[in-house]
Amino acid sequence: MQKRVILYSDLNNFFASVEIALNPALAGKPLIVCGDPKERHGIVLAKNEEAKKYGIKTAETVYSALRKCPDLQMVGSHFHEYKRYSKRVVGIYSRYTDVIEKCSIDECALDMTGSTLLFGSGKEIAERIREEVKREIGVTVSIGVSFNKVFAKLASELKKPDAVTEIREDNYKKIVWPLPVGELLFVGKSTAETLHKLGIKTIGDLANADEAFVSHYLGKRGRQLRVYARGEDSEPVKAVKEKEDLKSIGNSTTLPKDITDREEIKRWFYALSESVVARLRAADVGRANTVHIVVRNERLEDSTCQTKVPPTAICGDVAKTAYELYCRHFPIGTKVRMLGVTVSGFDYHVEQLSLDDALAPQGATYEKKERMENAVQMLRSKYGYASLQRGLVLEDEKLNGLDIRGKKEE
Repeated sequence: MQKRVILYSDLNNFFASVEIALNPALAGKPLIVCGDPKERHGIVLAKNEEAKKYGIKTAETVYSALRKCPDLQMVGSHFHEYKRYSKRVVGIYSRYTDVIEKCSIDECALDMTGSTLLFGSGKEIAERIREEVKREIGVTVSIGVSFNKVFAKLASELKKPDAVTEIREDNYKKIVWPLPVGELLFVGKSTAETLHKLGIKTIGDLANADEAFVSHYLGKRGRQLRVYARGEDSEPVKAVKEKEDLKSIGNSTTLPKDITDREEIKRWFYALSESVVARLRAADVGRANTVHIVVRNERLEDSTCQTKVPPTAICGDVAKTAYELYCRHFPIGTKVRMLGVTVSGFDYHVEQLSLDDALAPQGATYEKKERMENAVQMLRSKYGYASLQRGLVLEDEKLNGLDIRGKKEE
């Protein structure tokens, strides 16, 4: 059986890199992508390498970032450009394989097993891709090469920016096992703390731990993490799916600080729901009949709940349902670290309104709302996301001008 050759690509400081590609005068200067640069409020969505040298971090306030670096360059987010650049990069990947799994706007897993006879080894292909992305697109990428997805992802993190790192079957114990256990995919802070208490501090410790011992404390998840640590991940790279295979669309954000105020939580749900509904419409999958929320508390514990709704593609419907779910399941005073909204249960046969429909005489209440949201989307497409904002969102300076349609962490 032919050994698998998996690549994992991670575009470096992607949002900031695109902004520099669009405006080369920003190159070499500390730069952040944030909410409204003119008002100097909001949070840091992305930063470049120069900004990182000042200790600036994603999700900290712009005010805090400016205190660290008064000469900081600030630009607003342009998600349509990030999406366009992402598609161009995927076009380069497709020269080498059609087995491409898009993990996020700036990360992809690539199965090159069937490509090595034509293009050389996995590392050689990765180097060619790295050079082509830099030369043709104007951004850089770090690529991990390995025999499974987990180690390929890990390899992509080991050397940045603009680098290729390979983890092979004959060297993974030397490279991977000495790393802190928290570096392993899906080992979050809480899980890492639990493992540390059990005396498991490195990935090698986890790989060599007794399976029953790990399972006793972490259950099925512990067994799976041990499989990853041992290099036994067999999950395939999933090629791009047709829209009929799309099961859910969601977005989440880690908040700048723990919040308890329900009105503030409501505003975040509206901001997240706008991004989710925008993606729902772009995917052209009709309406959704289920709304899910995820809430992470100050102890980094995640709780989820969901409910059925009349089929909808309206932001207000999704946000209202999300907030009602929150109020129903979480007591007043809950400290919230992260919020997420997801919709599912798509009706692919519901027709979307055309421009002619939008200009037709008003019909039922739902159609009125849909015409309004279509109009909003057209205006935002022409004049930018921040050109129209909900009054509820404008009440919160942390959300005013903030475009959270895309991935915030880099």
